[in-house]
Amino acid sequence: MVGHWLPSDHSFREKWLATQIHRAESEKKKFHPVITKFQEFIEGDPAVFMLFKEMFQEVHHHKNPCGKPQVKDYHQMLRLLNHIMTHAPPFDDTGLVGFPINAIFDWSMGTTGGHAAFLMDKVNAQLKPILDEWGVFLASKDSASVLNEDPKTGWLGAAALEAMGPDGHPDPRQYFIDTFVCEPDKPHWGFQSWDDFFTRELRPKARPVAAPDDDTVIVSACESAPYAFQENVQRRAQFWIKGQPYSLEHMLAKDEYVDLFVGGTVYQAFLNAKSYHQWHSPVNGTIIKTYNVPGTYYSESLANRHDPEGPNDSQGYITSVAARAVIFIEADNPAIGLMCFLAVGMAEVSTNEITVYEGQHVKKGDKIGTFHFGGSTHCLIFRPETMLEFDLRGQTPGLDATNILIKEKIAAVL
Repeated sequence: MVGHWLPSDHSFREKWLATQIHRAESEKKKFHPVITKFQEFIEGDPAVFMLFKEMFQEVHHHKNPCGKPQVKDYHQMLRLLNHIMTHAPPFDDTGLVGFPINAIFDWSMGTTGGHAAFLMDKVNAQLKPILDEWGVFLASKDSASVLNEDPKTGWLGAAALEAMGPDGHPDPRQYFIDTFVCEPDKPHWGFQSWDDFFTRELRPKARPVAAPDDDTVIVSACESAPYAFQENVQRRAQFWIKGQPYSLEHMLAKDEYVDLFVGGTVYQAFLNAKSYHQWHSPVNGTIIKTYNVPGTYYSESLANRHDPEGPNDSQGYITSVAARAVIFIEADNPAIGLMCFLAVGMAEVSTNEITVYEGQHVKKGDKIGTFHFGGSTHCLIFRPETMLEFDLRGQTPGLDATNILIKEKIAAVL
């Protein structure tokens, strides 16, 4: 399961959903105002009402791979969302990490009705306040309860620390302490909230920058695994078809710089759910422009509608439609020139926080932003004049790739 966002063992997901449904139905909790507003929106808009009715009916008609569709209708969906709003996800080594809402929508996303609904601007405008409110809870001290040392479910327990460390490390606990800023002698190791933990800082010497003074070397901007590599990228492409070619005009929201990148190269990589989640500059250079692009949260390509862990198989597609952040950097090395870092939100990972400003000079490895709620996918976009040789550690980009550490070399100018 790419990124380990959802479990590849479908039976586990069925069990997890059954537990959440039981809890949501049992607590009979009053709806949070944003959930009430979402319900009123669904029931008050005839087109949206039709699509939310149809998506769950379609799931039940075709059934999921386990033959056990569980979220019966949008009413139950709302109760589940209301339940999730005040819960931080505990650690789980089967993969249900940080994406409970995605699990609720998973099968409906791949239906015809779901595809149409989750592309609608007005639907995404209603989902954003829900995700924002959940984000407020995850950034509050009330969410820190899952940052405990329970060996199985605590984010600071043995299973989690082993999962967050390199395979086979003899002392995962010490590795975490040596790698990330934390205070193990304090409650929750000094982390103030779940979001504080997931946006944790690296210790100064934990990830050295490859060739900091060599402007021909480009480093990994995120702790991520290579997903795709495409040359001769076009201004417009049918990004929704099988193969999901990159479409620069849509990725960059019709930016004035689009034409400079036509015929160029896109490198895309995805973050593991348990990885470090901040972004760092891949080059020495000057920030030319930054902005956020509003977009979808739960849309997946119909060409990959049978993806049981959607939208993982739609990572190329979502670069054109999902909520994303754009950072243009003018590299000090003229052989690189203007390049672009594109952070793409996936599902709950809807907040792409830019922490640099236009005109700022950054060194290779300097922080430029962060994902909230866990991680996502990102792209580095280069002009056709930039001739690069990539070093992906012998890996073929795809769903089975493994992480390249942040600030490690990924390419060099020829």
